Amino acid sequence: MTDRNRIKQAFGDYTDRYDPSDIKIRLKIDHTYRVAENAERIAESIGLDERGIFLAFAMGMLHDFGRFEQVKRYGTFIDRKSIDHAELGADLLFRDGFIRDFFDEEDLDQDTADLIEKVIRLHNKLALPEGLTDKEIQFCNLIRDADKIDIFRVLAEVEYEDGRAGETKSTADGARDSIMQCVREHRCVPRIGDRSEFEVWVSRYCMAFELVFPISRRLAKEQGYLAQILGRWPQSPAQQEQMDLIRKELEYYLRDKR
Repeated sequence: MTDRNRIKQAFGDYTDRYDPSDIKIRLKIDHTYRVAENAERIAESIGLDERGIFLAFAMGMLHDFGRFEQVKRYGTFIDRKSIDHAELGADLLFRDGFIRDFFDEEDLDQDTADLIEKVIRLHNKLALPEGLTDKEIQFCNLIRDADKIDIFRVLAEVEYEDGRAGETKSTADGARDSIMQCVREHRCVPRIGDRSEFEVWVSRYCMAFELVFPISRRLAKEQGYLAQILGRWPQSPAQQEQMDLIRKELEYYLRDKR
């Protein structure tokens, strides 16, 4: 069986093609390893066998494969201004053949290849499509959870400019009703333009409502990064009222449900 060391080596060889002095490249290298670690922990917690835990690790290592080429080509992580990084990563791996660097040929049967490709393509989508198998749903949710958990760390710890000012044209004081309705309904905010900076952050907080597995919700609380970014607001009475609701709903959703 292909082992973790081979996957790490292949990942390192691939990312050596890119500029390590670029903070976005360094960010995604670090993020990748943390997502793979999160994925293994989630897989273990839900009782997957050794093969399933290994696949969770591998998917975590490969989920953002397209980010590096995205940065090289476009200089940004903003998909709507460049390219869908999940689709790009899946194309590079399975159309252009980079997946062969990570897996022994005899260890990558067609069903496994199809599963990995589907998980990568869907990891950044707002919602999963209908028609997936139970196994596909399980691994999609696993990687999406592992990714979101570390995104909270990135938001808390990493400062860099990526053109986000262009996404925050609205000067509204509090978040609009449609965004706050997502908070009340415990769901992610659809990707819309013309959002205030506060609305952008509310959308980020709402990612926690999409965490599927109990250990994911527990990690989001225990690591403290979500609480850290929640502390960035409010800056007005209207935002204070909305943040009180956001904190209340997140506390309810993230409580231990084992």
